Amino acid sequence: MNRILKKEQWSTEVFSMDIDCPLIARQHKAGQFVILQLGGDFNERFPLTIADSDPVKGTITIVVQAVGASTHKLVRMNVGDEIPNILGPLGHPTDIEKFKKVVCVGGGIGVAPLHPIAKAMKAAGNEVRIIIGARNKDLVIMESMMRDIDPELIVVTDDGSYGRKALVTVPLKELCEEWKPDLVVAIGPPVMMKFCALTTLPFGVKTVVSLNTIMIDGTGMCGGCRVSVGGETKFVCVDGPEFDGHKVDWNNMLSRLGTFKSQEAEEHHKCHIELNIPQGEA
Repeated sequence: MNRILKKEQWSTEVFSMDIDCPLIARQHKAGQFVILQLGGDFNERFPLTIADSDPVKGTITIVVQAVGASTHKLVRMNVGDEIPNILGPLGHPTDIEKFKKVVCVGGGIGVAPLHPIAKAMKAAGNEVRIIIGARNKDLVIMESMMRDIDPELIVVTDDGSYGRKALVTVPLKELCEEWKPDLVVAIGPPVMMKFCALTTLPFGVKTVVSLNTIMIDGTGMCGGCRVSVGGETKFVCVDGPEFDGHKVDWNNMLSRLGTFKSQEAEEHHKCHIELNIPQGEA
């Protein structure tokens, strides 16, 4: 149980893993996540969104970016290794229905959790347009899988090394003006989601975002993942992870996420040393 069946390296610090989790695979719905605990010296509980699942094979797919001690340890595991603890599926599933026209926007690692949502939206009979963005060509992930859903997939990079040189908000605004979507789903770095919401606001397009706040227990008890949405306190692990992007207090969320930035940077550097990983490699 929880055995790694397949592992792929997608970029310097981003890996995909297929894991044998039949119970979770059968229950998983788009938008949900799992919490992992590696055991031994790595007792941190950390959340990862389920990028895909196969209830017949009994597998889930996770995409992980090596950032801290636990994620660095995870990406050093190999096919055949077992992950001691995986809890899930957690969180409210994405509201999948026929909205008519849906734009799915993914930034960086956020493309992974966006994939099952885009696939489910298409299966529900929606017209789906997809925008994916990254800092450069080497960090673009899941392009072919997204193009299977939307042959007119729009790819943008910050430096122009692949696709259009633009932020995801540029084609998003164009689609709002010309294609007139009924719903936008945006997943990626918090700043990206904030500006996607600001882009759609003048057009009155409902915008759903999936928040990636600090999370510890995943049951709403610790309060670490709390956010303000529409003036009310919500807990991402049990009330989310998806919320109305126009109602999220982005400044408050970004401020809370920045609380441990210096410690996170130090931990990232330390992990490369302790795990004998050369700088610039996972």
